[in-house]
Amino acid sequence: MSTTDKTSAELLAAQALASQVKKELTENILPYWINKMCKPEGGFYGQINGSEELVADAPVGNIMTARVLWTFASAYRILGNQEYLEMALRAKKLLLEKFVDPEFGGTYWSINADGTPLDTKKQIYAIAFSIYGLSELNRATGDAEALEYAIKLFRSIEDHSFDNEKDGYFEAFTRTWEKIEDMRLSDKDANESKTMNTHLHILEAYTCLYRVWKNPLLEKQLRGLIEIFENRVLGEDGHLKLFFNDDWHCGYDIFSYGHDIEASWLIHEAALVLGDAEVLARMDKVVPDVYKAAMEGFNEEGAMIYEKSGDHVDGDLHWWVQAETIVGCFNIWEHFGKTEALEEALRCWDYCKARIIDKENGEWYWSVRADGTTNHDDDKAGFWKCPYHNGRMCMEVVERMMHM
Repeated sequence: MSTTDKTSAELLAAQALASQVKKELTENILPYWINKMCKPEGGFYGQINGSEELVADAPVGNIMTARVLWTFASAYRILGNQEYLEMALRAKKLLLEKFVDPEFGGTYWSINADGTPLDTKKQIYAIAFSIYGLSELNRATGDAEALEYAIKLFRSIEDHSFDNEKDGYFEAFTRTWEKIEDMRLSDKDANESKTMNTHLHILEAYTCLYRVWKNPLLEKQLRGLIEIFENRVLGEDGHLKLFFNDDWHCGYDIFSYGHDIEASWLIHEAALVLGDAEVLARMDKVVPDVYKAAMEGFNEEGAMIYEKSGDHVDGDLHWWVQAETIVGCFNIWEHFGKTEALEEALRCWDYCKARIIDKENGEWYWSVRADGTTNHDDDKAGFWKCPYHNGRMCMEVVERMMHM
């Protein structure tokens, strides 16, 4: 949708949002990681807890490292700050030297603070994020080594995880790519062989890789991932189904509102990057339905609640869910012309400024609990708490307004 289809008031409001989130990115989120999470000898610390205490001996996760790589590579690509490139290269060095398995391929799940392997399982979700970060670095700088390793990791996923018989990707394996009993990403997940979450982030990674590497197999698999969401993952109500067995049967009644809204724009992005008009036309029908289903979790405060499981509602307001809500709503306004979606993005940003952003210490709190209290128990930075969701939100808004 062109700018001529939007009112001057909408464009002014969107420009103001872009200006504010750019300031948040460059003066709060990114400096926190540069100033607080870098080890003097190289690499990163593994954790700053919810009390703002550095845990110097904490393990370091593949996911955090890959997300830092993606975030700073993307920030360098968009804003050109040399300091961001240095952070991206620091993350790349750690990823390639300490996480990539030189013998069996793929990446380790975690390393000790001294850089030795800790958990050597092959979690496909984490490998996908490594592809995502390395692809973005290549996109930002033309780094040939980053692309070489992204392609190697793509091959690892395709060789070991893709289900040639029933489609989709299996969750996890041992270091040597054997079956593993516990396939879960975290304690919150069901122990099933296929999940929405892993497929969403393979989709995200393959989209980024396809931007820089127009490979026929990658194109085929990216197209297949879009169809998996269309035909397997999305329910008739517009919500994503979360956990599946080998045969794609889902026996769970859970709505994850943050994943719904995140998927609405990531699926759309994948279709845009794929560049197939017929696929994009199909997604143009699907995406507004997913957005509508997601917004069932949007509360009166202008924030998105976490999830609903059966009759139980988890009303906690997580940092990443708010970030994805802003992008998802902005995408609906930009591409589908829904004025109310821009208004929802602005309301959610106002909520983040009021309650989620830590104005004293930097970065964002993990969440505001359903009872209105700030969560100081979960990390400010760590295994799962990275600059990726909130940083990406800022960059998505800034870059979209650059091109509008």
